[in-house]
Amino acid sequence: MTYETIRMVQSDAAVATITMARPEALNALSLLMLDELRAALRDAVEAGARSILLTGEGRGFSSGADLGGGGLPEDVGAALEEHYNPLVETLFNLPIPVVAAVNGPAAGAGCSLALAADFVIAGRSAYFLQAFVNIGLIPDAGATWLLPRLAGRARAMEMMMLGERISAEQALQWGLIARLVEDEYLTSESVALATRLAQGPTIALGLIRKLARDADHLSLSDALRAERAAQCEAGHSQDFKSAVMSFISKQQPRFDGR
Repeated sequence: MTYETIRMVQSDAAVATITMARPEALNALSLLMLDELRAALRDAVEAGARSILLTGEGRGFSSGADLGGGGLPEDVGAALEEHYNPLVETLFNLPIPVVAAVNGPAAGAGCSLALAADFVIAGRSAYFLQAFVNIGLIPDAGATWLLPRLAGRARAMEMMMLGERISAEQALQWGLIARLVEDEYLTSESVALATRLAQGPTIALGLIRKLARDADHLSLSDALRAERAAQCEAGHSQDFKSAVMSFISKQQPRFDGR
């Protein structure tokens, strides 16, 4: 598929790198970009990707909705229902892990998309901003669901209601991101992590992803039942069988994602 606002490249290691490519607008999220991101996520899985690396071109990850270029129509709720929410749900429901490499600003819905990844690696110059309140809106793209789970209610309320920048270092302290690296190492560290995930047991990683996402609304008994079902599925995978044989023969396992 040909894209206008993003690029997608799949490596030999089965990492699909999706780059938001509107650097002149700090990768502001137009409605077209939102739809192309959603299509690219589906295309990556269909093409056999085993992990996704999401990043932005130029000086920032994403400045959020493209307020001056068609990102938010008069009916903001309709834009969420038709463009933002389908992208967020597609991202959350992927069967493969997602790494976000954040350089510069990740603001508004761009912040929400970054923090929705399984692993967020930020360069030291990165910052995170829930800017909605500054223009009289509420956080969206899953932010009100995600932030309290990542940072706790008190910090989430501070971030959402004050609309102030959170530095990469502070984001690490708050538990919003997994790793903080110097800017010059952001690409190499992110690619290395995405490659490691792509070489892992894909079925098990996808099941871990789902169990972790579902855990907040499950009781302990329901979580145990979900673990049992997932373990049964993982236990029937070729990767598990191969790994057991590798363990017996004292060799490093090689996972094929099946």
